[in-house]
Amino acid sequence: MPKVYIVNTNKVNNGNIDEQDMLENEKCSAYYSPWKYKIDAIAANDMVFLYSNENGIIARGLATGIVELADYQGHEDEEHYMHLNRFELLNTPVPSSIINEMTELTVVLNRTVIEIPYDNGLRLWQYMTKKGLHKKVVEEVKATSKPSLKTESEELANKYAGW
Repeated sequence: MPKVYIVNTNKVNNGNIDEQDMLENEKCSAYYSPWKYKIDAIAANDMVFLYSNENGIIARGLATGIVELADYQGHEDEEHYMHLNRFELLNTPVPSSIINEMTELTVVLNRTVIEIPYDNGLRLWQYMTKKGLHKKVVEEVKATSKPSLKTESEELANKYAGW
């Protein structure tokens, strides 16, 4: 059975740099021993939520199961990361109070990687889907200056049309 993980984006230790890297590259990461090895335990199709300190869960995806290594701050192989399929930014962060309510747990969010029981994590995933927290891309229409809402998948379809 798949597992569910909440991965902290490391915003407190390195500003927004690590968090932005995770969001832009659709991945979860951890740095230095022993924390980097927590990423190694994540398997294919595990649910992963990215948690931003002082904000809440800001993104979600399904793990590929392939651990990658990278140099970090000049130190060789100190970043372990994994790309996430079905990666979605959330248009509204999910705060710790909702995380605890939906999972029916008291989740302590001050660790790098937190594993929660599958059924509890699934309720959290379903809550996000039901509430429509998927990120929408707002595209300005030049002629009318009225915003046009497009889903992220529509944007990707347009970007790769004709491939």
